[in-house]
Parts: sequence; C-alpha cells; structure tokens
Amino acid sequence: MILEALVSALLGLGLAWCVTVRLGHRLPARRLVLATGVGGALFGAFITHSALGAGHVLPTLAGAVVLSVALLSLLVRPVGRVRRSATV
Repeated sequence: MILEALVSALLGLGLAWCVTVRLGHRLPARRLVLATGVGGALFGAFITHSALGAGHVLPTLAGAVVLSVALLSLLVRPVGRVRRSATV
C-alpha cells in the first residue's frame, strides 16, 4: 500500500510537470498544478484500491492516473476570451 501511494504520487507529479511544460500559458500557478496532480493521483489510488482491494497494483495505478488527468484538465483555461451574452 505504501509503495502504491508513493508510485501514484510520483505519477501525479510527473503528469503535472508534463502539463506545466506543455500548457504553462493556459494554467494557473505551477504550485497549484503540481499539488493538484499529486493530490488527484493519491485520491484516485485510494478510491481504486478501496474498490478493488489489495493485489491489484496496475489497476490502482491506472485509477490514479485517470483521476489525476481529470483534475488537471479542469485547471486548463480556454485559449481565447470567452464572450457571454448579458441577456442570458
């Protein structure tokens, strides 16, 4: 369990770092992105490990990656300015 948590945290950190390198201009502060990647991966590993039980290392890590990517995608800002109608 400890090894799964450590590996999932490293996966989340790696994913967050890759996102900051590729999409740094469309993201908030780097600290927030890195913390979101690690936190999302740890929470994803926790949920997957709780659902599947012990002995399922690869699916647990896959769940960590999926939730980390999902949370990181919520931080990405649109490219252009979003125009909204004042009448709606």
